[in-house]
Amino acid sequence: MKKGPFATRDLRQADKTNRKRYNINMEENKEVVVFGGGCFWCTEAIFKMLKGVISVNPGYAGGTKENPTYEEVSNGKTGHAEVVKIEYDQNKISFKNLLTVFFATHDPTTKNRQGNDVGEQYRSIILYTNEKQQKIAQDFIEELNNSDANGGKIETEVKPLDKFYEAESYHNNYYEKNLTAGRQGKNKSYCQIVINPKLKKVQEKFAELLN
Repeated sequence: MKKGPFATRDLRQADKTNRKRYNINMEENKEVVVFGGGCFWCTEAIFKMLKGVISVNPGYAGGTKENPTYEEVSNGKTGHAEVVKIEYDQNKISFKNLLTVFFATHDPTTKNRQGNDVGEQYRSIILYTNEKQQKIAQDFIEELNNSDANGGKIETEVKPLDKFYEAESYHNNYYEKNLTAGRQGKNKSYCQIVINPKLKKVQEKFAELLN
């Protein structure tokens, strides 16, 4: 067994090699998808709860306006939807499980509407980044449509991701900042009335998928 500075150097080199191999594997396992299912404050909070989700970023996609602002998207004239970009480790959570949570936590049968939020910016949309995601999403929707003859038709738009525009920084971690930080006012009320019930539903129905 080596001793002294050469042994230390070999250990450092082995550690560096292992870290590099780990990072390469992480990149190979990582995929990205963009979901829109109403207000992105809700969607962000939901998907941040799941094991295997690496990051969740609110933003705008699906439209034509370059570099849109929140105010412009809210006016419903940009073609963009409020969305979240999800990076996930496909070895820890499957795309189908992400779809299951997505469809269970919003109403995909209402066109351009989620509850009191009305407009194309609140439409149900999946923006895929590869053909495998496209097929799984389309098959999933077909299965949902065939599962209940009396149920509403799925209105979710499925299209390739073109550009994703990150939302203004004050939208990040909206739920944590406005509820758990002890703030008062309409923002906290929105968290309590709109977001909390959705999170509770996820906790009850998908406990095995949670961090």
